[in-house]
Amino acid sequence: MIVRRRSAGDIIEARCTRCRDVLNHTIVAMVGERVVRVQCNTCGGQHNFHPPQEEKKSSRLPAAGKTTAPRPRKEAAPSTLVQWEARMAELDPDQAIPYSMDARLRAGALVSHPAFGLGVVTAVIKPNKAEILFREGTKLLRCTL
Repeated sequence: MIVRRRSAGDIIEARCTRCRDVLNHTIVAMVGERVVRVQCNTCGGQHNFHPPQEEKKSSRLPAAGKTTAPRPRKEAAPSTLVQWEARMAELDPDQAIPYSMDARLRAGALVSHPAFGLGVVTAVIKPNKAEILFREGTKLLRCTL
């Protein structure tokens, strides 16, 4: 088997600092047998040689074909949950306004958010923000004044 020595002008795989990926590079400078500077064939940027790293095998990663379970949502503080339940008892869920960043909200309005569920606007804060009490806790969301 013949082993060819690398020299300036040869193509080598390296991690590009601009593209942030392992791509083909042209060797620009060497010190002895060691590659020290390369030029990316994709973006044209020159940088020090960074050899491609092998992927680390972690015992935490799921086996191939398996998906990870979604993380459970954080439970709200008990006082926040009690406040939310008390406010929900006073309001009719059918009257909830669908949440939109462009919606005009007012304090005391019932809002239906696609991710957080039902919530009550506790305060409208300038500029263009509303504090809304959801089951998980209070969120600061964008709105229109």
